[in-house]
Amino acid sequence: VLTIFFDRACPLCTAEIGVYRKCAGAQEVSFVDVSAHDSDLVAPDLDKATALKRFHVRLTDGTLASGAEGFGHLWLALPAWRWLGRIVLLPGMLQATEAVYRGFLIVRPGLQWIARAKASTRSPQ
Repeated sequence: VLTIFFDRACPLCTAEIGVYRKCAGAQEVSFVDVSAHDSDLVAPDLDKATALKRFHVRLTDGTLASGAEGFGHLWLALPAWRWLGRIVLLPGMLQATEAVYRGFLIVRPGLQWIARAKASTRSPQ
């Protein structure tokens, strides 16, 4: 089973994982909310602080992949997204996609703030 580690406390992550959970093939994927873990260790080789910093995936062979590589493997597991997974995991493309992902991580806190601010204006008071 492919295991996805994600941060449910992040509105961006929660929305994206929600899309994947609705896809065909998602029943073969395990989704683990890292933010819900009380201990510092999420998996034998993955601590909570590291898991919250970027996207991580445990492959079926036990290997841990993160960032763009992790997304590539998730997408391979979902038929509607498989084409994108194949592209991302191509030599050269993986490095380019990882660079884009690292750029996203820089702006992620600001995007989270905006998403939370929008959500709070929509919720009834």
